[in-house]
Amino acid sequence: MRTLFVIFCLSFVQSVVVARPAEAQQTITDVLSFLLTNRSIPTDDFVHDEQAAIATSNTIANLFVLDLASLPSSSAAGFSYRLDPALGTPIRTTESFGPIFTQRSLLAGQNHASFGVSYRSTNFTNIDGRSLRDGTLLSTAAILRGDAAPFDIETVSLRIRTDSMTFTGSYGITDRLDISAGIPFVHLSLQGERVDTYRGRRLVQARGTASASGFGDVIVRSRYNVLTEGASGVAVGAEVRLPTGSAENLLGAGELAFTPVVIGSVERDRIGVHGDFGYSFDKVSNALAYSAAVTVAAAPRVTVIGELLGRRLEGLGRLIETVQPHPRLAGVDTIRLTSSGEATNRLMAVAGFKWNVASTWLMTASVLRSITSVGLNADYVPTITFDGWFGK
Repeated sequence: MRTLFVIFCLSFVQSVVVARPAEAQQTITDVLSFLLTNRSIPTDDFVHDEQAAIATSNTIANLFVLDLASLPSSSAAGFSYRLDPALGTPIRTTESFGPIFTQRSLLAGQNHASFGVSYRSTNFTNIDGRSLRDGTLLSTAAILRGDAAPFDIETVSLRIRTDSMTFTGSYGITDRLDISAGIPFVHLSLQGERVDTYRGRRLVQARGTASASGFGDVIVRSRYNVLTEGASGVAVGAEVRLPTGSAENLLGAGELAFTPVVIGSVERDRIGVHGDFGYSFDKVSNALAYSAAVTVAAAPRVTVIGELLGRRLEGLGRLIETVQPHPRLAGVDTIRLTSSGEATNRLMAVAGFKWNVASTWLMTASVLRSITSVGLNADYVPTITFDGWFGK
């Protein structure tokens, strides 16, 4: 056992002598893969090392793409109109300006259109409950069997930020049918570092930085109102996400995604309850998506909103630490960060308001926070939107 341990230590010393902090500046996926695969701990098991690195890199990348896919693509019908037979002119259907992310069964009305722009900034701080920034995200480690802590450990720190501006538009083809679209422009920056700590001695193994800007995946939606009773009703719809964003830079998924959805709303005077339910057929991860919202017309020009957004992601998995015996060193185990591949559930809360600034112009401000630790998360995600509604 001592002889094998000495061999292991000599291998480590050799790696320290020849190691130099590596620098990289390529595509986002290149840098992410580089930081997760530049291993120095001699595990003598290249196959498992490579599999773990690929699984971890893919999980982080896919979670990031799914976050971009949830960018606001169009506001709910902030202004909805119906024809008053007595007056012969369109009038407002409801006092509320509707929810934010949750869809609304009520449509804007025939020949009514909207145009808007929203800005969202996200600083990711953790993944599956593990911090991304403080250098404690384990990548690979070696531990003597029976010991409480590894004697050799490699950790990765990642700083990931996105700033996105989404241009939205919608048009009422009839009183029961409308279409909408969202065109996101995204700036993504990634900085990372990989550190090997051997019995308290810290050595930087790799550094990487990359940034990318460009169009994300364009989203096109359509809704058809199948039942209307005043401001309440039921609608069916579909969402198509087009592969317009760069998959190499994680600005898009790289393939088309399709989501059918059912939408329901109950609105009485100043209070409304809304919900939608859909299933996404997606290359990244098929997902059951659902949301619910409560809207309160707190004043003639202000609607206060609370929402819950949920997703069940099939097969994307969570990051886990797997332990396997070292193939050559008796009494030594290798720990790797990899992905479980199981279905996961995410739940997020949204609080915000819509303010009728002037005429038919709305300002929407909201803050999103994850309730569960699953996936790639930020502490808080603020979004602000300005949109205007036009028609005749």
